[in-house]
Amino acid sequence: MGTQKNTRPTLVQLNQELDRRHHKKAFNRALRGTVWTLVVVAAVAIICSTFFFSVLQIEGSSMEPTLNEGELVVASKSKHFQRDDIIAFYYNNKVLLKRVMGFPGEWINIDQDGIVYIDSQALEEPYVQENALGQCDITLPCQVPEERWFVLGDHRATSVDSRSKVIGNVAEEQLVGKVVFRIWPLSKLGSVN
Repeated sequence: MGTQKNTRPTLVQLNQELDRRHHKKAFNRALRGTVWTLVVVAAVAIICSTFFFSVLQIEGSSMEPTLNEGELVVASKSKHFQRDDIIAFYYNNKVLLKRVMGFPGEWINIDQDGIVYIDSQALEEPYVQENALGQCDITLPCQVPEERWFVLGDHRATSVDSRSKVIGNVAEEQLVGKVVFRIWPLSKLGSVN
């Protein structure tokens, strides 16, 4: 009979194998922890965006100079707002952003120079750079129906808003929320007025 070769591992090999297994277990624990954290963060983000706020990207120029194309804003899920607040609402599978001008029951009038009147009182609108009647095909003065809001964009010459029969007054079921915070670009990070 031939000699059998010694197949027992050396002490160094045993230590190397133990180290390898230890690192593998530590890596697996870290991977599970990371995946679990990502799942929890994603779930919290989905719950928050469903019930508390939405992150929206600005498209178009209807809210210039207040909001510009490409900016990101946060809208809180709220149906309580004041005159001049910017709201987000659904229209034809899009989300539009406009400023609340008139509340249910109020009379709205806009003269040829683009000055807005609420119940015969002219509004001061420091956020509008250039007044314009814009695209207006409704009969003025008009009364805002119950459970609806009259909204206007800040860039009055180009904004399609409640002055148009296409958009009309915004109903409660269209509301996304009130725009409260700008998150992009970072140089403009802060509340939205």
